[in-house]
Amino acid sequence: MIINRRSMMLGAGGLAALASQPFITGTARAAQLRSIGLQLYTVRELFSADPVATLEKVAKVGYREVEYGGGGYDAMDHALLRKTMDRLGLKCPSLHIGYDALLEKFDASVAMAKTLGADTVVLPYMVDKHRDVEAWDAALVNINRFGEQLKAAGLGFAYHNHDFEFTVKPGGVSLFDRLVKACDPALVKIELDIYWAVHAGQDVQALIRSLAGRIYSYHVKDMRADRSMTSVGLGTIDFAAIFKLNALAGVRHFYVENDQSPAPYIPDITKSFQTLRALRF
Repeated sequence: MIINRRSMMLGAGGLAALASQPFITGTARAAQLRSIGLQLYTVRELFSADPVATLEKVAKVGYREVEYGGGGYDAMDHALLRKTMDRLGLKCPSLHIGYDALLEKFDASVAMAKTLGADTVVLPYMVDKHRDVEAWDAALVNINRFGEQLKAAGLGFAYHNHDFEFTVKPGGVSLFDRLVKACDPALVKIELDIYWAVHAGQDVQALIRSLAGRIYSYHVKDMRADRSMTSVGLGTIDFAAIFKLNALAGVRHFYVENDQSPAPYIPDITKSFQTLRALRF
C-alpha cells in the first residue's frame, strides 16, 4: 500500500472503510445495462408458430424482459403467456397496441395489458392516412385521450417512432415535433427507436436532450454502412455515447429489436444481447 498524507490522516479505521469501497479512477465508474429486453416482433415468425417455445429460447439467451408486438399475440391465450413468463423469470413491462385497437377495443386492450403484467401501452405505428397535417392533428387529440384513459386505468402510455415522423414535414414542421408539442408529457412518453431516428438523419444525442425526462424506453438495433438493419455491435451506431444520457432521458427499458432479423433468429438476438451485456458507458 502506498502511504501518503491522506492515508496517514485517515488512520486504520478510515483505511478499512476506504478499502471496502468500489475502486474509482479519476473518472466516474463505467455503467452497464442491468436488464435487457427483446421486442418480440424480432422473432415474430417463431413466436406465431410456437409462443411458449419461443419465450423459452428468449429466456435461455439471457433476456429478462419482453415487449409484445406482432406475431398475432393479441389473439393468443394471454393467461398462458403470463404463466409461461412467470415460470421463466420474464417480465413484460410494455406491449404494442395499435391505434385502431385503442379506439375500438380499449377495455379489451387494457385487460390484455394487465393480464400480461404490463405497466405501459405503446402505440407502435401510424399508417399513411394519418400523415397529412389535418389527419395527424386529429390523431394527436386521440393520442392525448388514450394517455388520459390509460392513466385512469393504472397504465402508462408511450409513442414509438419510425423515420417518417421526422421526415414528413407539413408546413415545415415535422410530425414528430407536432406530437411532442401537442401531447402532454405527463401522459404521453416516447419509446425512441434509435435506428429509425438515425435513419431519418437525426442527431440522436441532441434529440434525447430535447426530450429530457420524456423517454420511456429505447428500441435498440444497429445500422450498417448501407443503412440496413443489423444485430447490435455489427453496425455503426455508437450506443455507448447514447447511453451516457440515460439518466437525462429518463429511460427505463432497453428493447433489442431487428425488424429484418434473419432466420433462424436466435443467433441474431444472441449477438445483440451479448454486445449490450458487455457494453460499458
